[in-house]
Amino acid sequence: MPAIEFRNVKKRYKSLQALKGVSLTVEEGEFFGLLGPNGAGKTTLISILAGLARADEGSVAVRGHDVVADFRAARRALGVVPQELVFDPFFTVRETLRIQSGYFGLRHNDDWIDEVMANLDLTEKADANMRALSGGMKRRVLVAQALVHRPPVIVLDEPTAGVDVELRQTLWKFISRLNREGHTIVLTTHYLEEAELLCDRIAMLRRGEVVALERTSELLQRFAGLQLYVRFAQGVLPADLRALEVDPGAANTRQHLLRLSNYDDVERILSQCRAAGCTFDEIEVRKADLEDVFVQVMNAPEMVEGLA
Repeated sequence: MPAIEFRNVKKRYKSLQALKGVSLTVEEGEFFGLLGPNGAGKTTLISILAGLARADEGSVAVRGHDVVADFRAARRALGVVPQELVFDPFFTVRETLRIQSGYFGLRHNDDWIDEVMANLDLTEKADANMRALSGGMKRRVLVAQALVHRPPVIVLDEPTAGVDVELRQTLWKFISRLNREGHTIVLTTHYLEEAELLCDRIAMLRRGEVVALERTSELLQRFAGLQLYVRFAQGVLPADLRALEVDPGAANTRQHLLRLSNYDDVERILSQCRAAGCTFDEIEVRKADLEDVFVQVMNAPEMVEGLA
């Protein structure tokens, strides 16, 4: 039984078709990445999963529980960390977590609350009022709220957006531990190095559609390869090399990232550039990472036909 299952999920907001028939499954115990540019439909998909929005068509289930027909069981199995900093200014951190526990019928949950606070470095702020906390501390409390009922499925929607390095490290250490203990994690993030490091499998969304769905290692192997970065002191990239550009829409004509089949391509490309009158400020051969793969997929979705 999958941890999460989306079946042909469609959602329209007036003239905008936010989701165009999304189907995917997240298996039990996975660390799953849901990636895409702003407006791709990630937050809409999560809102439907969490019961904050309702799909126009299709169905969503959490551990076999339909989020509409069996919403109580679905909500109990799910913990969601939202993008927005939403908090009640009238309570302390500990009171906030106790109230959240009460929503799930957990009366004597202080031991777990203490453990969650300790793992998120919130113990010293346990008796501080929520409105007195910094933005980073408020985000830690949001994470704690999502975990307070020990959900088997945890969804993190941009959890490290705008936070410091310390919180990122603290959060990922704790979340990775929960994943090792069997919790399913779904992550959306614009920090693609996090997704590359943490996620077993990745789905990429573009304009409400899944355009790639594969294991992270296989995505990197399929699309990454070698790349040549050049920055020109003068001159422009020869027209017959433009087909090799990873991001052909980039505005900067002095800097280019070109796909290589192998190392033998380097001298040929440099020779063509020199023959066209180009001189170089910088040359670097590098192995592509998930960010490079993301750019390729978003700019050329036909390249991943058959993966989704």
